[in-house]
Amino acid sequence: MRHYYTAEAIRAAEAPLLAALPDGVLMRRAAHGLATAIARELRMRTGAVSGRSVSAVVGSGDNGGDALWAATLLRRRGVAAEAVLLNPDRAHAAGLRAFRAAGGRVVESISPATDLVIDGVVGISGSGPLRDHAAAVFAATDAPVVAVDIPSGIDVHTGATPGSHVHAALTVTFGGLKPVHALADCGRVELVDIGLDLPETDLYGFDAPDVRERWPIPGRDDDKYTQGVTGILAGSATYPGAAILCTGAAVAATAGMVRYAGTAAAEVVSHWPEVIATTDLASAGRVQAWVAGPGLGTDEAGARALMFALDTDLPVIADADALTILSAHPELVAGRTAPTVLTPHAGEYRRLAGRAPGDDRVGAARRLAEQLGVTVLLKGNVTVIAEPAGRVFLNPAGQSWAATAGSGDLLSGVIGPLLAAGLAPGEAAAAAAFVHARAAGLAAADPGPAPAPTSASGILAHLRRSIASL
Repeated sequence: MRHYYTAEAIRAAEAPLLAALPDGVLMRRAAHGLATAIARELRMRTGAVSGRSVSAVVGSGDNGGDALWAATLLRRRGVAAEAVLLNPDRAHAAGLRAFRAAGGRVVESISPATDLVIDGVVGISGSGPLRDHAAAVFAATDAPVVAVDIPSGIDVHTGATPGSHVHAALTVTFGGLKPVHALADCGRVELVDIGLDLPETDLYGFDAPDVRERWPIPGRDDDKYTQGVTGILAGSATYPGAAILCTGAAVAATAGMVRYAGTAAAEVVSHWPEVIATTDLASAGRVQAWVAGPGLGTDEAGARALMFALDTDLPVIADADALTILSAHPELVAGRTAPTVLTPHAGEYRRLAGRAPGDDRVGAARRLAEQLGVTVLLKGNVTVIAEPAGRVFLNPAGQSWAATAGSGDLLSGVIGPLLAAGLAPGEAAAAAAFVHARAAGLAAADPGPAPAPTSASGILAHLRRSIASL
């Protein structure tokens, strides 16, 4: 599992090491890891390390010192190294002396022959966009960039880019991952262990082993009922496709049973004959969790179906039209003790919360989760899942193939069976987001090596493969 730490937590963990170690040791430890990563990147891109060239763009903070020390170590491996000092009078003194002693050259701009640029401008304590001088230095080169800790100009906590910022091919960070590494485009991210003793965090990210560990797999004594029965309240005469997609995702995500109740019963069964379907809520049958909202409509019938689910003591995931209804009637979930998951995109969030999520999507998801006492899955290229108790899960998709009509219906359909199987709501939403994003990537890669446009139907067709790949 990935853990993300605030800049304050990293600084606090560094303090005892800085006090205990001789001056400069911790920086040189970080620089050694940085230089090793840069050497790997040079070899990958050019086939060699010795004889290649790097240019370090150096700010006045510790990141500038890291960049200078790393360039110094690379010089000792036969790499030609230059440094652009943005604030010459405030450059890290010991790092600059070592750099010059190793044969490094201080220059005014990045050489056109540079194989790789090191971004040592601003670290985790910085804020705001790149200043004009720094922006101009980076704009004048098309060489790949390795960022030190974070790409300069990107907010470490929110991933926001208020203006000019560095576009990194690789980011090398120290001690622990920061929120920016999930929330923003940092290229590939490598973590260097510098010996920090970090506290518990409430900001997580699932990797494949975490999802595999939690995904419900039938035991030898399980039957279709004990694995969790998922109920679907979705679709309408206007949007029968939402019912088909949502129900199909639930079928793909569970080996147990799926029940459907709604006006699209005939269409659902024609696509998924294993589903037990009815048009009558009263005869829906016993389930362990409800999925409510995709294509449901916001009329009286839609509201009645949503209230039917929320009036139970079962887990409920509310999406799409259910969120529109809840934005007008938040009292329907307030005080609900059973697990409840809301899955808004930015526009639905605005209706629910009364304001847009803004740049701080983690803070926005947390506020709404606490306000309503529910788990909030805020959709986006990076999915943010906030539990009312404070835990947050980040799921970077790494691509935007899931941004297609009907894709959210699939996500809801995957979350439902995980809730029915007994997973905690935050973990169910995080695991579902992981396999959903992976299925979208698989759909885009099929049938050939060149990415192809995706559709919700295409993603649905790859859900089983995404789960099986775990």
